[in-house]
Amino acid sequence: MVNKLFKYQVNLVPLKIDNTDREVFRDSLNAIPYLLYEVEQLSTGEKIVINKPGGKRNFGKLSRDDFMEFIYNSAEESLWLISHSEILEDLIRKYKVEPAITKQIISALLFVCTGGESDEAIQQFHVSDIIGLPCETILKVYKWIWGQEDCNYPKGEGRWLSMNGILEQFGISREDID
Repeated sequence: MVNKLFKYQVNLVPLKIDNTDREVFRDSLNAIPYLLYEVEQLSTGEKIVINKPGGKRNFGKLSRDDFMEFIYNSAEESLWLISHSEILEDLIRKYKVEPAITKQIISALLFVCTGGESDEAIQQFHVSDIIGLPCETILKVYKWIWGQEDCNYPKGEGRWLSMNGILEQFGISREDID
């Protein structure tokens, strides 16, 4: 039992559901909405939201510092659990169409990876949308993906694992961008 004990500050949201027959009680539990933190607003009206803990397990124990990033579309009531591979595939498609613009996006990603804010990166690197995901979405969601990686791998490379993977995919070194 002790291995499932967490000492962590939590925010509690009161919830009262009276016990009743199986089906009604189950339906009431299924109707509980997701609780998420809104961390970024996108110009599309969508939001980047996170939940914590995110579900990652280390050696069978829930990782208390893990979280997951979603793109929330309130009009559709949809949550998209966006992934590294989806973003990388999008960047590859962009590169096939506009290599120079894609390199600007990667420069902006490096700026965010080193601590800059996404909106500053958009202005500073004059990134523009071509095909696929909006640049704003890529930059803002990666800020939080990298934060998650830094929490999950505090003694390792964290954010640099994926940033270096992006640079390597396109044959770019950090020095090429600086």
